[in-house]
Amino acid sequence: MKYITEYRDKEKVKILAEKIKLNSSKEITLMEVCGGHTMSIHKFGIPSLLPENIKLISGPGCPVCVTEQSYIDKVIEIAKNKDVIITTFGDLIRVPGTKSSLEKEKSLGADIRIVYSAMEAIKIATQNKNKKIIFLGIGFETTAPATAASIIEAYNERIDNYYVFSAHKIMPPVMVALIDEGVKINGYLCPGHVSTITGSAIYNDLAYKYKLAVVVSGFEPVDILQSIYMLVKQIENSNPKVEIQYSRAVKPEGNIKALKIMNEVFETRDDYWRGLGIIKQSGLAIKEKYSEHDAEKKFNIKIGSVTENCACICGAILKGIKNPSDCKLFSKACTPENPVGACMVSHEGACNAWYRFKNITK
Repeated sequence: MKYITEYRDKEKVKILAEKIKLNSSKEITLMEVCGGHTMSIHKFGIPSLLPENIKLISGPGCPVCVTEQSYIDKVIEIAKNKDVIITTFGDLIRVPGTKSSLEKEKSLGADIRIVYSAMEAIKIATQNKNKKIIFLGIGFETTAPATAASIIEAYNERIDNYYVFSAHKIMPPVMVALIDEGVKINGYLCPGHVSTITGSAIYNDLAYKYKLAVVVSGFEPVDILQSIYMLVKQIENSNPKVEIQYSRAVKPEGNIKALKIMNEVFETRDDYWRGLGIIKQSGLAIKEKYSEHDAEKKFNIKIGSVTENCACICGAILKGIKNPSDCKLFSKACTPENPVGACMVSHEGACNAWYRFKNITK
C-alpha cells in the first residue's frame, strides 16, 4: 500500500477486526506507549472494533506529559532573566508548573518563542548575539538526534550564546520499569517514530526476558488493527517476540546516522518522569565535551520543593492503572482549555485524547 487512504480503508479495517475476533480467546491487555498511537486509537474508535476480552491501555508515551514539574519551574526562573530567550515546541508552553506556566510567563513579558525545530532556535541565536538562547529539549529518541545536531552545529560554528536544557528521555527503561512495578499487561504496541531511530532490537528484553508480545506499529487504523492482530497471534500461541508492522518506516537496525549523532552528544542518566518518579538510566544528559551549551550547567537554577496537585491522577494514568475518566477532575476542573495535569495539555496526552474523542466510545 502506498497511500494514506489505503490505511483507512473500511473493508480492510472490517477484515482485520473480524480476524482479531476469530483468533482471540484469552483475556489480554495491551499497552501503547506512544502519544501518536493514543490519539489515533481514540480518534478512530479502535476500542469499539475489538472483542470484550481485549483491553487497550495508555502508557507514558507522551513526552510533554512526563516532563517533570520541576523542569517547568526551572525554565520559568531562567525566563525571568532579561537577556534570555526561551525557545520551545508549542505543546510544552501550557504545561503547568508549581505556580505558573510558560504561557503565563510569556503573557507577563518573558521572551518565550515557539519554534518548530532546534535549528530554528540556532537561527534565533545567530540573530540575537546579545541574548542567551535556550532551547527546551524534550521528547524521546525521535527528537533527541535533531537536538544533538543543533548542539554540534553550535559547537562547530562557535555559536556561544546557544544552550539546550535537556529533558530528553528514552523509552526502554520506562517500559521495563512498568513491568517491574507490577503493571499487568500481555503486550506492547511499540512506538513507530521512536523505532525509526532506534530500530526494533531495543525491545528484545521485553519479549525474551519478560515474555511479552511486542509489535512496532504505524499510526493509521489498518496499521493499529494489524498490529493488534499480530500481538493476539503471539499471545494465543504463547510465542512472544519482536515484530515490525510499520516496516515501511522502521528497520531492525534503526537509523544508524541519527543514533551516531545522538550518542555523540548525549549520555544516559537517572531521570525523573512526571507522575512516575526516578527511572534509572532513562534520561539523556549532555556530555562534558559539549557542556558549554548545557543550560542546566550554565544557569544552575535552584528551586524550592515541588508539590503536585494531589487530586490529579496523571501518574496512575501514565502507568495504565487508571483511565482518565477515573479522575474526579476530568472534563470538569481539568479540560484542554484549563489543564490541571500534563496529560490534558498535549494532543498526545491520554486525558486530552479521551476528552476530544469521548463520544467515540466502545
